[in-house]
Amino acid sequence: MSGNGPGGSEATGAARLRVWAPSARDVTADLGDRLVPMHALDGGWWETSESVPHGTDYAFRLDGGDPLPDPRSPWQPNGVHAPSRTFDTGAHAWTDAHWPGIDVRGALLYELHVGTFTGEGTLDAALTRLGDLVDLGVEVVQLMPVAAFPGRAGWGYDGVDLFAVHEAYGGPGALQRFVDGAHGLGLGVALDVVYNHLGPSGNYLSRYGPYFTDRHETPWGEAVNLDGAGSTEVRAFIIDNALRWLRDFHLDALRLDAVHALVDDSSVHLLAELATAVGQCADHLGRPLGLIAESDLNDVAMVTPVSDGGLGMTAQWDDDVHHAIHAFLTGERHGYYADFGSYEALAKALTDVFVHNGVFSSFRGQVWGAPVPDDVSGHAFVVSTTTHDQVGNRGRGDRPAASLSEGRQAISAALLLTTGFTPMLFMGEEWGASTPWMFFTDHAEPELAQSIRDGRAREFGAHGWAELYGDDVLPPDPQDAATVTASTLDRDERRRGHHARILAFYRDLIALRARTPDLRSGDRRATMVDHDADAQWLRIRRGSVVIAINVGPAEHVVPLTEVAGLRVLLSSDDLRPDAITADGVRLPAESVAVLG
Repeated sequence: MSGNGPGGSEATGAARLRVWAPSARDVTADLGDRLVPMHALDGGWWETSESVPHGTDYAFRLDGGDPLPDPRSPWQPNGVHAPSRTFDTGAHAWTDAHWPGIDVRGALLYELHVGTFTGEGTLDAALTRLGDLVDLGVEVVQLMPVAAFPGRAGWGYDGVDLFAVHEAYGGPGALQRFVDGAHGLGLGVALDVVYNHLGPSGNYLSRYGPYFTDRHETPWGEAVNLDGAGSTEVRAFIIDNALRWLRDFHLDALRLDAVHALVDDSSVHLLAELATAVGQCADHLGRPLGLIAESDLNDVAMVTPVSDGGLGMTAQWDDDVHHAIHAFLTGERHGYYADFGSYEALAKALTDVFVHNGVFSSFRGQVWGAPVPDDVSGHAFVVSTTTHDQVGNRGRGDRPAASLSEGRQAISAALLLTTGFTPMLFMGEEWGASTPWMFFTDHAEPELAQSIRDGRAREFGAHGWAELYGDDVLPPDPQDAATVTASTLDRDERRRGHHARILAFYRDLIALRARTPDLRSGDRRATMVDHDADAQWLRIRRGSVVIAINVGPAEHVVPLTEVAGLRVLLSSDDLRPDAITADGVRLPAESVAVLG
């Protein structure tokens, strides 16, 4: 029920408590009303002689010290500093026995933050809204991290109990109900997991063993020990965690946060070992399982099979496509957008995957990345026009919809949903949500709370947000409950005015993609991009389908190499009856048409 030894699996019903504490001379299980001695096992593990039932509160005392939560705690109902609670994952009566699984490559993903997706902020409330996503055409819901973190509200990237589910979201039982319900609707579920660091509050791992190392560094603090003394059990901790989500919670994929911060000098990188273990789990379960890496390395080795010398990820995030689309449509050129914004950069991103593929990056000050071979499917790369990172880390948490016209929002949708990658929406994007999405935390320690405020203020200046928003504008207070409230979706606006029109266009575009093989294809060799910066048009050919875009402020004819047999499949604006001429297609200002 708590920690499991190497190769173990979580038992059902009553089970013995186990924990890895290799340096301890004595370990005791504290059950609140009594202390239970634990006996030493091989490899630094300790175990109780007696079993405890589901729902038992417990903590561990190392060498007579204070009671500590279990490093593999399955449930933290009273917060990250309180005792753990056992949880029987086998007690849920699953109804998804006929769920075939889903390959995330090429599927439409939808990134969702549980705490702000609904006013209630729970997994059970989110489950009641999944029908809207089915109607939209979403195929996989990607949950932002749910591992237990301090306080009630947060993004989840400062989680400290990686095996538990945040209690404010409903705890572990709610996650099982969510996944089961999603599968019943035909939706896959992916979960964002963070293995590159732990948060500062409630992080007791170093008390137990060498989970961290000073041999490497990360932007968020101590690096996880993947290649030093004791790293075998630390690696097992991560792999067991991943397999638990996929096996015991029936998840279909994991999104691995910032894998470039998983510094590992071992002969076999952790990611390759994880990919192998997940592949074996998929074979055992008889359904596909995915690993989606967030990486800024621009290296195709990330999605190259382990058998071919790669790291074996199913897919990886590609921020270059986001940057190219965002800078192109908004005109922003500060910070990491410095190398983007041109027609050339956009065309390169849509065909070559990475803009920085062995060329100089002015933002990084060095040559970055490597070319992606033409035969690598575009489906190996998850692309977006907005994410929690790209919105939440802006100075004011403003979405692109706050500054883009309705026409440019439609163009953005077309660039995302008609090109040959694995597309991902961020919640609310589909109706041009007016609510911002800001950075927020809920730390009880005053010094930690103030350090986070100060850090966000420094980032506000360092990233050039003052220049964009004005010198007199201050970043939102991440500790203010009003910041969370302001970031919560207003679902009623989907039915009003331009929000309803944007939603209808997204729905029609997603449906067109689903029924058009050339749009759904990941064959990058079948994608060609032409443009005229002076005339402000862009033309994308995807097999037999043409996406014509007029970015300019006036009506314009986008030339077509051939017009015979072409008809308008979908357009963001009403077109004239004679829109298709011998010269091309006449488009209104800031509009897009898909022809085939």
